[in-house]
Amino acid sequence: MDISQSIVLGVVQGLGEFLPISSTAHLVLVPFFTGWDDPGLAFDVALHAGTLLAVLAYFWKDWLSIFKLAFVKDENDGKYGKNTLWLLILATIPGALAGYFLEDLASTVFRSPWVIVFTLSFFGLLLYLLDKYAKQNKGMRKVDLRSALIVGLAQAVAIIPGVSRSGATITAARALGFDRVSAARFSFLLSTPIIFGATMNQLPGLIEEGLDFPMMAGILVSAVSGYLAIKYLIRFVQSSSYKVFFYYRLALALAIVSFLFWR
Repeated sequence: MDISQSIVLGVVQGLGEFLPISSTAHLVLVPFFTGWDDPGLAFDVALHAGTLLAVLAYFWKDWLSIFKLAFVKDENDGKYGKNTLWLLILATIPGALAGYFLEDLASTVFRSPWVIVFTLSFFGLLLYLLDKYAKQNKGMRKVDLRSALIVGLAQAVAIIPGVSRSGATITAARALGFDRVSAARFSFLLSTPIIFGATMNQLPGLIEEGLDFPMMAGILVSAVSGYLAIKYLIRFVQSSSYKVFFYYRLALALAIVSFLFWR
C-alpha cells in the first residue's frame, strides 16, 4: 500500500480503537468502500502498536500509581484501589483466550460485511440503552472481582469486528453502574495489556515481512490519533452521553447495507 492509504488507516485505527465504533470494522470497511486491498489482520495488529503507544503515553502516571498500589505497602491513592492491577490482569484473560483460539475466524469469517452490519447495530443499541438507563455512581475504586470478570468477558466478544473493544467494555462497565468517565478509564486501562499481547504475538511475523515506511507512518499516525481520541472522549463524556456513537454506528450499518445492494 502507498503512504496515503497507510495514513488513512492509521487515523481510522487510532480513533476507532478508543471511540466505541470498532477499529477492526473500520479497517475492513475502508478497503471495502474504496476498493483497496484488505490489509489483513497482521497490518491491523501493526497499527495496534501505535495505539499501544497512545494509551501508554496518556495513562503512564495512572499505571505508575496502580503498580505502586499493588507492590508498595500503605500506599494511598484516591482514584484506584490496591487490587486494581490484579483485577485488570484477571479481566485481560478472557480476551487473550478469545484472541488465541479464534484468530483464524477473526481474520476470515468475522470480517464479513453482513456480520459487521449486525454487530454495529446491535451492540450500538446495547451501548445506547445501558448508558441511558444505568446508574452513574461507581468510580474506579469500586472495581471488584465480579466487575473485572464481566468487563473482561465483554472484551473477549470484541474479537468480532463491529462489536468494538472499547464499546463492549464501556457498555459492560455502564451496566455494572460505573459512571461514564470511569467506564471509559476502565476500558482504556484494560486495553493496554490486550493490545500489548496482540502486538507481541504478531511481532515476529511483522519483522519477517519487514516494516516499510508506509507501515511505520501508519503506526505513528495511529499513535497520535489514538492519544487524541482518549483525551477528547474522556472530556466529552464528562458532560455528554454515548448516544452519538450509537447514531454513528447505525448510520454506518445502513450505509453498508445500501452499498451492498447497490453494488
